[in-house]
Amino acid sequence: MSINFEIKLKRENKIYYEGELLTGCVQFQCPIETKHDGIVLTLEGMVNLHLSNSKSVGLMEAAFYNSLKPITILNSTYELSAPGKLFAGVSEFHFEFPLACKKEPRILYETYHGIFIYINYQLRCDVKRSFLAKSLHKIQQFCIQYKRSPSEAVKLTNKEVHFSISPDSLQKNMKERITMPRFLITGKFERTEFCLTQPLRGQLTVQHTEAAIKSIELQLLRIETCGSEEGYAKDATEIETIQIADGNVCPKLDIPLYMILPRLFTCPTLVTKNFKIEFEVNLVIIFKDDYLISENFPIVLHRLHGNPI
Repeated sequence: MSINFEIKLKRENKIYYEGELLTGCVQFQCPIETKHDGIVLTLEGMVNLHLSNSKSVGLMEAAFYNSLKPITILNSTYELSAPGKLFAGVSEFHFEFPLACKKEPRILYETYHGIFIYINYQLRCDVKRSFLAKSLHKIQQFCIQYKRSPSEAVKLTNKEVHFSISPDSLQKNMKERITMPRFLITGKFERTEFCLTQPLRGQLTVQHTEAAIKSIELQLLRIETCGSEEGYAKDATEIETIQIADGNVCPKLDIPLYMILPRLFTCPTLVTKNFKIEFEVNLVIIFKDDYLISENFPIVLHRLHGNPI
């Protein structure tokens, strides 16, 4: 007969902070009395680093790949039950884990799901059974977020970033500049250092253009760097793209820029000795003939609680 069980966390949103207790229970439902060889619960926190398939590291390959080994942040095991029996009906085993990293890096990085960097926290419950009965396991993921104390409060740079895009401002050779349609696009971002729970805001104005515009897009990129002093690999990949304008835009019209950052796929900007997670915004203008230009803006993200300073 099958055993149905699940890991239940006390906190419904599954968001926890360093220094808190992770509490909950493992609930079993058995149709009949069932033997087992022990029930073990494991708390795991890992940083997994990967290389893109196109990367080649040459002579320093061995040292480089060594620096990409998974980084263990949390690893605790708790025996919920010694070998015995699960009674028919509902059984619950309660647990409590302190969320603290006692060795290097001595900090719990925030949960992040990237392409080449993946920071993940989970509970794994294993029900050991005899040779003839298959052992069972369940996994329950949860999120870690930063929570700064008042003494660690970050004061954001409240500075507008103005931009002006024209053929002369783009990094093109002289021949490309001559053949490029003449245009001038100006605008601003309210700030490029902000809390990731707040939207990215700004505005854009097409002052004039010789060629009709097909589309204007705002693109959020993750910049993931893996490696160390022995070598590193840096990759930029798209998180999300939103269309700001469709079709030819009226000159002198202020167009608002507004982007909400997705949860899990973003985190506070993070720089460590083995990896870096950074973010950028691309402003992309596509003309009617599919000629494309883009301007890049690095951004710095923080996790703030209460009103951002």
